[in-house]
Amino acid sequence: MTPVHFAFSTAFILGLTGLTFHRTHLLSALLCLEGMMLSLFIALSLWTLQSGSTCFSVAPMLLLAFSACEAGAGLALLVATARTHGTDRLQNLNLLQC
Repeated sequence: MTPVHFAFSTAFILGLTGLTFHRTHLLSALLCLEGMMLSLFIALSLWTLQSGSTCFSVAPMLLLAFSACEAGAGLALLVATARTHGTDRLQNLNLLQC
């Protein structure tokens, strides 16, 4: 494994562990998801550049578009939960109370 692949793998795994172990606030979960998507975007961009094929050049931009949509939906949910519940703590959210 090259050092570049190791760096992106550890960045993705650190985002995943942050998502699994630090689930107190919705904002921290969204930041971990964005870190994971950023590492995937950079890794996919470098893979496309190294392969030299033009067929896969659209894939990083498509991933970036989906990441932007995910961020917008996450921030909309953050604002909605902050308005209805008064906080963004994930322990206060319960699907059975809706």
